[in-house]
Amino acid sequence: MELLDAHGSALSGFDWLVKAIGPADWARPTPNPGWSVRDLLNHLVAEQLWVPELLTGADLDEVGDSYDGDVLGDDPVGAWTTSSTEAREAWLRPGALEREVHLSYGLVPAAEFGWQMTLDLAVHGWDLAKGIGETSPLHEELAEALRRVFQPQVWRWQGTGIFAPPVPVSADAGAPARLLGLVGRHP
Repeated sequence: MELLDAHGSALSGFDWLVKAIGPADWARPTPNPGWSVRDLLNHLVAEQLWVPELLTGADLDEVGDSYDGDVLGDDPVGAWTTSSTEAREAWLRPGALEREVHLSYGLVPAAEFGWQMTLDLAVHGWDLAKGIGETSPLHEELAEALRRVFQPQVWRWQGTGIFAPPVPVSADAGAPARLLGLVGRHP
């Protein structure tokens, strides 16, 4: 599975879940300690808002704290729809994946950033599904592609607070469970 296909799949799955959030779901907890469904969505919307900026060459100082705090306002689903659509359009622009982007740890290839964003959408999609009592859209092909990209890097995450330490899963677990275990989720 290529990056843009994987990203599109993860984004589509997360989008489906956002549209499934019911009025009573916003305050429900997610597997992310201390995060409600609204907090989780706020995090993902803020991340989507960064994408067009970073893919057009902005650095962290230029963006600053523009997307800190509540970015959902009174229309969380609308905020998601607008930010995710603009982010996806930025990824699909010719040459977007050949650029370099400024991240907190330096200048990196946009494709590396794209895989990170795809992983975040997929894993947080599972978190959101758990929070609202829906089935996760994380499927075998997407999970296997992400696991293949990130398994060699998991040691870098230890102690950074990005993901919890890996948790064991059964030897016959499918790709979604193996990916979730890799990033410290209990599938």
